[in-house]
Amino acid sequence: MKWFKRKYTQITRVISFLPIIWRGYDWDYMYALEVFKHQLGRLADTMESEAAWGLTASDRAGQIRTAIKLMDKVYDEEYGCEYQDQIERLYGKTKFEFVEVEDGTHKGWFDLETTNELAVDAKHQKEIDEVRTQMFYLSTMKQKKAHRILWKYIEHNIQGWWD
Repeated sequence: MKWFKRKYTQITRVISFLPIIWRGYDWDYMYALEVFKHQLGRLADTMESEAAWGLTASDRAGQIRTAIKLMDKVYDEEYGCEYQDQIERLYGKTKFEFVEVEDGTHKGWFDLETTNELAVDAKHQKEIDEVRTQMFYLSTMKQKKAHRILWKYIEHNIQGWWD
């Protein structure tokens, strides 16, 4: 009977991974992260269930859930894109437009021009673009820091994530 129960558990485990594997490809690390997050979620579920043996299993499950939330924030580029919301709050919506370069030497080339709703004139738009560049840099640095913190957190805790 134990053998059948084990096989049932293995089959249901494989089935739970099928949607992630089905949507995955072998050319982008994000798909590997999705598998890793799914496995961490399964581990946390087990640690929060009646099947857990350890006295601190629920605490470790909380650590795992925190890691998953951090992974979502980091890989959804939450910190790297926050400058866009700040620019919109300060200067209104940004309109992006590709404009053909007309200098005679780059025929068929395009440049990206940005304009904001609240820009008064070209000089003001240039100032907005400079602010956008600085905010982009700061958001990028914040994104990189969040990425480092995430993996340090995982490295620090992962060996305790077992039951």
